[in-house]
Amino acid sequence: MTVRVLVADDHEAVRTGLVMILSAAEGVEVVGEAGDGDAAVRRARDLRPDVVLMDVRMPTTDGITATRELVADGVCAVLVLTTFDHDEYVFAALRAGAAGFLLKSVDAARLVDGARRVAAGEGVLEPGVTPRVIAAAVSAEPAGEAPPGVDDLTEREREVFAELGEGLSNQEIGRRLHLSEATVKTHVSRVLAKLDLRSRTQAAILASRWAGQAST
Repeated sequence: MTVRVLVADDHEAVRTGLVMILSAAEGVEVVGEAGDGDAAVRRARDLRPDVVLMDVRMPTTDGITATRELVADGVCAVLVLTTFDHDEYVFAALRAGAAGFLLKSVDAARLVDGARRVAAGEGVLEPGVTPRVIAAAVSAEPAGEAPPGVDDLTEREREVFAELGEGLSNQEIGRRLHLSEATVKTHVSRVLAKLDLRSRTQAAILASRWAGQAST
């Protein structure tokens, strides 16, 4: 499957470099570029890429607002890529529904892998921010309370939800639960719908928090 990517960054040199990296990867096609948030939203609606690689700080509309708009309308998945390792950006991106968050210092292989994983319906987080995100998520919820909507999950959906909390891919979940990747993807979609979540990454964080409460 060819992964179709739109690159949104207001710095032309950075944008050109990202396009070069992605275009050189097998099975990845850069279908467009955008230099500001408004253009990112407009071009994504026109081109319908699988993934938008989204900068945070951009003119007109910032990347967080653009992400929220695209995800809420089901236009495409968003992988946020920024220079700034600030918690406010991480949490804002994930609340907006970004499927992933990486720093611009990421190497080419991980960038391409991140785009492919997000296009496949999976999530990706910069390793350095993952513990902080989970710790903040756990402390934000009163202990002992199940996330809203969990009671509506079927037994199999609960199993998939729990595996999401361990950060497993669809393929890994399928192997563990003896399911096909397509079946896992269907269950993940149902979990997101029932829990009113915008992304798999949000589900993974929620599942980690739920598992932490259950163990206390």
